Amino acid sequence: MKPKAIVYRKMDPGILEDIRNYCDVTSFDKLDDDSLPAFRAALADAEGLLGSGLRVDRELLEMAPRLRIVCNNSVGYDNLDLQELERRGIMASNTPEVLNETVADAVFGLILAAARRIPELDRAIREGRWTEHAGSSWFGVDVHGKTLGIIGMGGIGASIARRAKFGFGMKVMYHNRSRKPEYEAAYETIYGSLDDLLRESDYVVIMTPLTPQTRHLIGEREFGLMKRSAIFINASRGATIDEEALIRALQTGLIRGAGLDVFEQEPIQPDHPFLTMDQVMMLPHMGSATRETRYKMARLAADNLIAGLTGGHPPSLIRRKP
Repeated sequence: MKPKAIVYRKMDPGILEDIRNYCDVTSFDKLDDDSLPAFRAALADAEGLLGSGLRVDRELLEMAPRLRIVCNNSVGYDNLDLQELERRGIMASNTPEVLNETVADAVFGLILAAARRIPELDRAIREGRWTEHAGSSWFGVDVHGKTLGIIGMGGIGASIARRAKFGFGMKVMYHNRSRKPEYEAAYETIYGSLDDLLRESDYVVIMTPLTPQTRHLIGEREFGLMKRSAIFINASRGATIDEEALIRALQTGLIRGAGLDVFEQEPIQPDHPFLTMDQVMMLPHMGSATRETRYKMARLAADNLIAGLTGGHPPSLIRRKP
């Protein structure tokens, strides 16, 4: 008898069919009020769970007594209670590495859009406000040759550092809970304290996972350390920063601008202050959203699920940090 699995996000049909070759699959394109009763009923027999964003905690696990593996179709896994999963002997996996280059592309898109005011000026042209030679009020700032500070030097951070060093001739600083000598050698990155990085960087990018230690890592004190000309980029998780503190820093001119792919509440509300700020560039949590990369992520998530339920070794198990 095939093991039973739940796939709770829309999946590439070919990959879903491959999962069905190994598992008895109950699939949901999304979880909403209509599908939740059937989802909860399926949990009773489920041995595998694949999707992203669902909070997997003690309450859910009590409804899934046969669960053996939880597969996140994302690099982040702050939705998983790893301690509770470990206590129950349930494996957990994510999809790291395959999205590094794509997210780094998006980060540089935000940097360039914020520095050169691309969305703002595009809108000005469409609204008919380009009626004479563009003057200094529309000027942006350079990216090449500036200092980039990266908070969180994992695989994505390294891909950003490589673009910065070799594509834009930038000086690259980084802060991480452990040093990365291999990146220091390869990209001439400079390790420093968080405070030094904030003081010296023209562009600050946060790429840390969301943990109790990184929640609101960047707040009022940290924005106060940055240059008034600094541009802040967040493509990690919305709650790694104090969003209210960022709003105040932008409103008071404490920093120049921001590029954001993530928010504390997603989607953001229609009355959110960011929506009225020309100096804020926004994406709807789409850093890894290319067809090629999302396929690779789904493929890896499926490989994790299949291996976990057929006696193999899932290729990207999450190891809980002490």
